[in-house]
Order: sequence, then C-alpha cells, then structure tokens
Amino acid sequence: MAMTRQEINAKSDAKRGIKQKSLKLHIDTISLLEQLSQEMGIGQNQVVTLALKQFAEQATTNNSSHHQ
Repeated sequence: MAMTRQEINAKSDAKRGIKQKSLKLHIDTISLLEQLSQEMGIGQNQVVTLALKQFAEQATTNNSSHHQ
C-alpha cells in the first residue's frame, strides 16, 4: 500500500532525528527571528539551533567559572 506524503515525511524526519516543536512567542521575538534568518541567509530553524547552542556554551562557561 502506498504511503501518504505525511507518512513519508514523518518517516524521513524520524530517520534524520528531526521532531517538530511548536512554540508561542511574542511578536517581537518572531520578528527578530525572521529578520535574523533573512540577514543570515539561513532557515529560522537553523537560527534557533545556533542560538541555543551558543546559549548552552555560554551557560556552561558561566557555570564552570562560578564554581571555581
């Protein structure tokens, strides 16, 4: 039996380790996300990914310097 487009996409996402996440954000935050995405020439999901990684690195660095 043929799979629907939705089933194909779900299988592909699962295979690549991708999961959909929906968030409610303030309109100013959404505007900033859209602006950064356009200025950087990358997708909004990539902007969020890069920002979270940078935030995690900074938090780890700040936590380790406070514990010394």
